[in-house]
Amino acid sequence: MADWDVSFERAVVGSWPEKDGAPEEPAFLEHIAGSRMELDMERSMLWAYGIPTVCRYPNDGEFGNVMVGFAGGGADVFVPAGMLEDARNIISCDLSDEEIYNNMNFKED
Repeated sequence: MADWDVSFERAVVGSWPEKDGAPEEPAFLEHIAGSRMELDMERSMLWAYGIPTVCRYPNDGEFGNVMVGFAGGGADVFVPAGMLEDARNIISCDLSDEEIYNNMNFKED
């Protein structure tokens, strides 16, 4: 995982799944070129279904995100590789809430 240059956000560290004792490989979900609100809404929806996300800002880097408050060139969204199909179904609205819930591995607290 150290080979790719996306730093984990604080909330992701405890929720990113592990495979063979190491964090699961991230998989590219999509590039969001719209506003920060569009990015936040999509990430929030995925988090609501238990899918953690990390972002990479390929054009402006973190500098644009920090200085202006959003990356003008958009952001690449990554999810754990084992959750990629579920994430695609969720953002494309191809599954009902019941189908999504039945396919997710929710942890009981």
